[in-house]
This record gives sequence, C-alpha cells and structure tokens, in this order.
Amino acid sequence: MKIIKSLLFLSTLVLFTACKQEKKASPKSNTNTSVTYAKGFDIQEFDTYKKLIINTPYPNAEEALEYIIIPKENSVPDSLKTFKIIRTPIEKVVVTSTTHIPMLELLDEEDALVGFPNLKYISSSKTRDRIDQNLITELGNEESINTEILLDVAPELLIGFSMSNNNKMFNTIEKAGIPVVLNGDWLEETPLGRAEWIKFFAVFFEKEKEADSIFTTIETDYKAAVTIATKATTKPTILSGVLYKDVWNLPAGESFVAKFLKDANTNYLWANTKGKGSLSLSFESVYDKGQHAELWLAPGHYSSLEQLEKADEHYVKFDAFKNHKIFSFTQKKGATGGALYYELAPVQPHIVLKDIIKITHADLLPNYEPVYLQKLN
Repeated sequence: MKIIKSLLFLSTLVLFTACKQEKKASPKSNTNTSVTYAKGFDIQEFDTYKKLIINTPYPNAEEALEYIIIPKENSVPDSLKTFKIIRTPIEKVVVTSTTHIPMLELLDEEDALVGFPNLKYISSSKTRDRIDQNLITELGNEESINTEILLDVAPELLIGFSMSNNNKMFNTIEKAGIPVVLNGDWLEETPLGRAEWIKFFAVFFEKEKEADSIFTTIETDYKAAVTIATKATTKPTILSGVLYKDVWNLPAGESFVAKFLKDANTNYLWANTKGKGSLSLSFESVYDKGQHAELWLAPGHYSSLEQLEKADEHYVKFDAFKNHKIFSFTQKKGATGGALYYELAPVQPHIVLKDIIKITHADLLPNYEPVYLQKLN
C-alpha cells in the first residue's frame, strides 16, 4: 500500500512547550471550524490567533504537539513566543505524502506547492501538469529530503508525517528556519475522521470556511450512502487482505476499513476483533473462517485471478476465488503508474463507501458505476 510505504520515510519533530507562566489567552470565539470526527487534531480559536493541536502526531505518541497560527500582519504576544509559530496565509508549502495533494487541490491551493519528495508518486492530473511545467521541485528520496534543494525552494512551511519522535532530518530543517508541522491523518480510525483533516490544511491558508463547506458536503454524501445501505435485506460475508510471506494481513475490527464495511451493511468476518490497524494471521486461521466468504475485497497488489493463483495455489480454495468474486481498489492508475485510490480516496470516503455498497448490494445503487473497486478477472 503506497500510503503505508510512503510513511516509512519520515519521522517527527520535538516541539517546545509553553512555559507555565503563560498568561491566559483571550476567550475562544464562536466559529465553524470545530473538529467533529477527527481525533488526531484540534483547532482552538482566539481573538488574534489560533492554536493547532496535533493530538496524535505519530503512533503511540504520549504528548500532543502545539503550534500557534497567526496572521502575518499581527504581532506575536510575548506569552506565545515559546510556541512554534506559523505565519499565515502560507504562499509556498512543501508536503510529503501523496494524500496531502488532494487536500491542497480541494482548497484551490495547489499552486502553493513548490516541492515534494519523489514526484513520480503523484498521480493527480492537476498537480502533474504543474510538475510537467517544472513548477514543483523534486526534493530527493523518501528517506532523506535534500536539505540544500529545500533551502533553495524556500517554503514557508513543510508538512510532514512520522512513525516516531526521533528524526534528525526534521530537526535540521527547522534549524535552517523552515517550520515543520506533523500531519497524523493516516492514524484516524474512521473514514470521516481522515477526510476532516482538510480543516488542518485550511488553517494555513486562512480558508477555514471553505474547508467547512467542503467537509460538510463529504459528510452529507457519506451519511446518505449509509442510509442507503441500511435498506439492504442481506449482509454478504466479507474476506479481505492477502498473504505476505507466511502472514495474512487484514483489517482489524476497529480500523477505518472495518468501519467502511460496517457502514456498507456487510458481514465482515473479523469485525469483532480488537485493534485499529491490521491483524497478522496464519493462512490456516483465515481459511478456517473465510473459506466460504461470499466476497473478497482488497487482495493486495494483485490485478488478476491468474496472478493470485501463481502467487499461492491455496488462494483457489476460497469460494470467492471459485466464484470470481474478488474486487480490488488498486486497478485504476495515474499517469506514472500509481494507484489513484491511495492518493485520492482519503478525501472521498463517500465514494469509497458507495463503491462497496455497489459491489455488496448492487440493487441499492442501480445506476452507479464504481470509481475504485474493480473486479479481478
């Protein structure tokens, strides 16, 4: 999975915290930027600035990271100078995951993107056009951003993500005068929680109202799809995942993928398991529970039944294989070969849900054509 692979190249930022003598901030104002579904961040609004709180900047984080977001024309109060300060609106930004690209595009801020590590991974046609015009700079490989090139690009902000709290690269970038903010959208537990991170991006461009409107549309469409799914008279049994070496990886019962399957009104066979990520199981245990599953969703990177059979002859024993009921999210590719699902789907949970409903309850969406979920032949 590209989003997971790309996560391996960054780690985190150690943030200064406010001193205990900080004077009380002005009262929060009543705005529409409240965070509803996302657990990983929050935005607190005051009269002359905002505080961005990243509750889960990386897995198992014990402390939140806090940033002060303040307009360029405003002075910074002495009581806030121990925080990391981000001046807005941002005009030049570097992001580090392909999942960040659609967020910028939805806010009409793709022109602010001036650099990215491994440009070949970007699939969005709008941003690829800017790459072809040499408007976005290649910043190096996934594990180490070229700091010299980054300094030449001179972004006002770098949005990164991390697997831990130990990263020399981000420290170096910050010492060079480029603020780094960590994004933890990939750690969200629900589809709408992931999509709501558009509000995180909006705060840097002073486009909170636009983000609220965009997210409200996503939320409304998602809830409408959930309502449609409740009309189903059957719940098909679902198998997911695939073997990697000797381990079968599939979504845990508290993961956002399991949430999709629940909202689609299906019977995901591992829905009652604990965990918010993946389960690592033996083939035998998966076969014992899933051999008669009616549908098999997301079989890794495989694009045909023939590929599956060549990879492991045991796959043919599953009813879903015998009945040609295996569906993949990764068949639709961008211009450079990347799976569009991994880049675009995080901000399109309503579309992903409708794809699943179409496959599992075809009669409920008779005129709908799946965008990502395609049958393996």
